Amino acid sequence: MQEKPVVIGVAGGSGSGKTSVTRAICNKFGQDFILMIEQDAYYKDQSHLPFEERLKTNYDHPLAFDTDLLIEHLQRLIKYEPIEKPVYDYALHTRSTTVINLEPKEVIILEGILVLEDERLRDLMDIKLFVDTDADLRIIRRLVRDTKERGRTMDSVIDQYVSVVRPMHNQFVEPTKRYADIIIPEGGQNHVAIDLMVTKIKTILEEKSFL
Repeated sequence: MQEKPVVIGVAGGSGSGKTSVTRAICNKFGQDFILMIEQDAYYKDQSHLPFEERLKTNYDHPLAFDTDLLIEHLQRLIKYEPIEKPVYDYALHTRSTTVINLEPKEVIILEGILVLEDERLRDLMDIKLFVDTDADLRIIRRLVRDTKERGRTMDSVIDQYVSVVRPMHNQFVEPTKRYADIIIPEGGQNHVAIDLMVTKIKTILEEKSFL
């Protein structure tokens, strides 16, 4: 009987350093072993809605995600079946017609603000991480990212953070911390925690004879 892949969930608030932690772990193993999936790719298709309606989407709410499709894809990867990962078009606020073909790997890392929110997703995970970073650091990182990479104005980022991101974080993201096996403070800067995770993953892979 073939061993199932190791599934790791990496949750945390926007700007907490989830992606940095995930990339740091991936860099230790290389692309041959690890597949990274971003929860953001699974925002719901909104092509049936007028553009004005799409602009009202609350991307920090659990209902913004097509979690059923994400679970289906994760279950297929666990069975070593390939998937077609969706691509989200942020300019049009709906799913793109493009997909990305992904082949299964021995380690699957699922990263996103709400990956620990749904019990069905948690049940598929072997290790659950929560990247815990102070709110002031998270807003600064989000400001830098959205103004530099996404062409947003500072006022619009701050307004969105205060009106949507912060209340959604307190209501939905922060409570999922209790489901985590490991809490990593300060994200990608926490080299000790990342090294411990890498060691743990190596041990699991060796036990499964993947290494």
